[in-house]
Amino acid sequence: MAKAKKSIFFCQNCGHEENKWLGQCPMCKEWNTFVEEKVSVTKSTTAKTTRQAEVVSLSKVSTNDSSRIQTSIKELDRVLGGGLVPGSLVLVGGDPGIGKSTLLLQVCQKLAQGKSVLYISGEESLAQIKLRANRMGDFSENLLLLCETNLDTIRSIIETRRPEAVVIDSIQTMYNEEVSSAPGSVSQVRESTNVLMQLAKGLCITIFVVGHVTKDGTVAGPRVLEHMVDTVLYFEGDRHASYRILRGVKNRFGSTNEIGVFEMRQNGLVEVENPSEFMLSGRPEDASGSVVACSMEGTRPILIEIQALVCSSNFGMPRRTATGTDFNRVNILMAVLEKRVGLHLSNSDAYVNIAGGIKMNEPAIDLAIVMAIISSYKNRAIDEKTIVFGEVGLSGEVRAVSMPEQRVTEAKKLGFHTVIMPKVSMEAVKNIKDIEIMGVANINEAMNLLA
Repeated sequence: MAKAKKSIFFCQNCGHEENKWLGQCPMCKEWNTFVEEKVSVTKSTTAKTTRQAEVVSLSKVSTNDSSRIQTSIKELDRVLGGGLVPGSLVLVGGDPGIGKSTLLLQVCQKLAQGKSVLYISGEESLAQIKLRANRMGDFSENLLLLCETNLDTIRSIIETRRPEAVVIDSIQTMYNEEVSSAPGSVSQVRESTNVLMQLAKGLCITIFVVGHVTKDGTVAGPRVLEHMVDTVLYFEGDRHASYRILRGVKNRFGSTNEIGVFEMRQNGLVEVENPSEFMLSGRPEDASGSVVACSMEGTRPILIEIQALVCSSNFGMPRRTATGTDFNRVNILMAVLEKRVGLHLSNSDAYVNIAGGIKMNEPAIDLAIVMAIISSYKNRAIDEKTIVFGEVGLSGEVRAVSMPEQRVTEAKKLGFHTVIMPKVSMEAVKNIKDIEIMGVANINEAMNLLA
């Protein structure tokens, strides 16, 4: 066995390898993403023996949904698609201090009540973990702690202890001795994830991996890291706000549209079972430019407050700002209002905000944004018990949206009296009683409701 060291250039975005530095990656077309790393190349003269793979007919493969492990955290189980799948590798990313370690320690607390759980930390000491655990309550003896960054040591302990769930906090601190580069580098992250994936599949245990994020909000390291794992969860939210949103962006065992809502408290994260009521708390009364919209996140309808402020511009170029939604989409909707309705907005500043700091980009909130802008421009308040949803096209038409029945039912459950929605979707909600439903075909009809 002989080892030779050479330099390899890795793309930090997609993990593509080159023998020399390039300004642009030929795979992902990103600029200035190549970094140089020293790698060890092992040359062996011995012949390799390969194990014969077994070919199985698809009809003979059996699946069993009952094998999922419930974490007793309903919001997390919803995002995972019904619970943990044994043998899965789950990546959890998020900004520093957002609550990733807190969430996973609470998952360990729930799982350790009947299963063996191993929490491995490469960033905190045992005393620091204990201080956080003291705020959460009592923990079972089944929860084992380990402070280690050497992946060979971690592998041997996992193979010896055989826990049913493992938490790695974080993948950027782990290092493999067979890789000569520093911890957190592209090579180390990729190889460490590969070792953990083999452990998860080979021993049929669930492994959570915490990943740091870059300033762009993506998981640090090569993009291939997200391709290797089974599930990618992002923990979002403003550090200065009390709520947190757990969003699944990749899930091989469930939907990627579900979200879980949590509230950060002194004793840890608490589930928010009714996020609509949470988002609408503190709404102003009889204020122009305030409209309640309904957005779907997976199978869950969420009511949000959209605020708009339109005022005369003191400069030659009006200012436009959008917080919580797509800025370009707001500009398009304002252009539609100018062209199709004759609303003179070219000399007005416009500010659109989704209250609570939540981010929504579903087209179904288009009509609510339009109504909020019209309400602020005309200085006429919309009834606080009215909910609005619908997609707006460039011709000013109001188009159908998905799952209108669930949206109207959620509005009725929270005490709303009136629903303004697309006329083409009226057939789907005709059986819902005790709530007034008004269908509009275009934004002119919607504007007339404010007269």
